[in-house]
Amino acid sequence: MEVEGRASNGNSLTLNLEHAQEKITPNDSYGISSAHTTDRDSWQQVGLMLVITFNCGWIFTFSNLIMVPLGWIWGVILLLLVGLYTAYVNWLLAEFHFIDGRRFIRYRDLMGFVYGKKLYHITWISQFLTLLLGNMGFILLGGKALKEINSEFSDSPLRLQYYIVMTGIAYFTFSFCIPTISAMKNWIGASAVITIVYIVFLLFVVVKDGKSNLKKDFSIGGSKVEKVFNGFGAISVIIVTNTSGMLPEIQSTLRKPAVKNMRKALYSQYTMGVLFYYGVTIVGYWAYGSMVSSYLPENLSGPRWINVLINVVVFLQSIFSQHLFAAPIHEALDTKFLEIGKTMHSGNNLLRLFLLRMFFYTGNTFFAAAFPFIGDFVNLLGSFSLIPLTFMFPSMLFIKVKGKTARIEKKVWHWINIIFASLLTIATTISAVRLIVNNIQKYHFFADA
Repeated sequence: MEVEGRASNGNSLTLNLEHAQEKITPNDSYGISSAHTTDRDSWQQVGLMLVITFNCGWIFTFSNLIMVPLGWIWGVILLLLVGLYTAYVNWLLAEFHFIDGRRFIRYRDLMGFVYGKKLYHITWISQFLTLLLGNMGFILLGGKALKEINSEFSDSPLRLQYYIVMTGIAYFTFSFCIPTISAMKNWIGASAVITIVYIVFLLFVVVKDGKSNLKKDFSIGGSKVEKVFNGFGAISVIIVTNTSGMLPEIQSTLRKPAVKNMRKALYSQYTMGVLFYYGVTIVGYWAYGSMVSSYLPENLSGPRWINVLINVVVFLQSIFSQHLFAAPIHEALDTKFLEIGKTMHSGNNLLRLFLLRMFFYTGNTFFAAAFPFIGDFVNLLGSFSLIPLTFMFPSMLFIKVKGKTARIEKKVWHWINIIFASLLTIATTISAVRLIVNNIQKYHFFADA
């Protein structure tokens, strides 16, 4: 299938959905050379990986971050609408894996080829900031899980920062031993089992608590202004639950036909995957109402062994999940500093890989420990950068690549998407900044000023 369009320089662009890799001649700026594995994984493997990683321990925060600010009606409506919209734009983005006889295994290369160096750098900064802060959020999540485990056996657990350091060490070890997305293949089965285990046990206790909790309060607190700001913050969280801003990088690992296989993997995420993380979000809110904790296991009534089991599994599963969402950063560093063509655990590559992973996780662990409310910063970057990456850029690609041949109603639709995404970015960013300022005041960062 081929569709004609125009590039920014006036040359004709050809969109070929299944162009064979061997026919591609990469240019100097946007090549397909990588230290990581490409063209190897099945869509079933990638689909299951998406289901697992998006059902990481962060799903325990969604009842509080999404349903409490929105309530039942708007909460359910926006979960469905944003989920469907996110599935659509990811389905659209998968189409642009091949353009003009070239393959693009990185989001920044794709935007740079179509729109020039300025959009290359904007995409690079937006994506990497989101993934960096997302990784810090994972480190904080793992630290909280470890602290919850310890609190079941000790009346005076260590400060959260100690558990954050332990989590950083565990993440570093896994990423050093299993350096690429494709290398995670042998861990998918075990991760799938423990993911199902902790979700089933969690839902068992939550449903039991919900049946016994007869005084549930579902009211939405705050002034009208606060409700509006908190509502936009909840929308930002819904987007984070459904997408990562790194689809081209995930798609690069798939066997041909890469476009069809990526879309099959997305079907898995937005059917089976959504069933789990939306289910936990809604059931958690039903059980505890507006009093649901920002970390759902804190609400559980017990028994203690279930609380311990759930937090153990959350910690273990987060090791697997965080590695996928940090993969584009690892790939960029590995491609630049490792010797391509040699195995990653041989010769000079072994030491370089060790230093790269150590540098990455030392920095992220330090910031997560220094700012224990790093989730708010993740929310900010999810608003400021993930919304353009998810909603705006795919429509921009459509207009540039297919604009000359597309029907007028399709072009109008994608312009509406761009305008809507721009307004949503502004609104959710203001909401996230407001929340960060409130937390900074709460922690008395400027007490001495």
